[in-house]
Amino acid sequence: MMKREIQGITLECRQGDIARQSDMQAIVNAANAQLRMGGGVAGAIHRAAGPGLEEECRPLAPIRPGQAVITGGHDLPNDYVIHCLGPVYQVDEPSPELLASCYQNALRLAEDNHVRSLAFPSISTGAFGYPMESAAKVAFGTVMDALPRLSSVKHIRFVLFSEGDVTLHAEVVEHLVGLR
Repeated sequence: MMKREIQGITLECRQGDIARQSDMQAIVNAANAQLRMGGGVAGAIHRAAGPGLEEECRPLAPIRPGQAVITGGHDLPNDYVIHCLGPVYQVDEPSPELLASCYQNALRLAEDNHVRSLAFPSISTGAFGYPMESAAKVAFGTVMDALPRLSSVKHIRFVLFSEGDVTLHAEVVEHLVGLR
């Protein structure tokens, strides 16, 4: 686990299940364009949230790569789910800009809805094939650029699949902090 405070905001990386972050007001779904159950992160979140989530999502779909929408948490312990469609690596171009848009739009929606704490998965790194280290650099570069503009969000967590993913993300954070 990595946890540090940067510009008054707690930034954290930990191994775990994104659908089991009961201390976070909102979680982010690595969604598909139709905002349906699917596999991976989307499947875990939809299964935990129950059928009401898919029902609320239906009129919001489809979304395009880089876009984000917000719904209630339904049976999850979170008030909100922010659904982001990440890019398919080397198919949806420009992949880095589209991935950055996911994080920018999720943070904007969190701010607009006065969310205090937000948990992200590693967007696009599963079935969409984005290399983990490249995705982590985009994610943390985007989040760190947004920190000075955040007024509601005070805690940002990255929930990652493996301990190796946590280590890699922590190294990216330390590198980026060292550059600033």
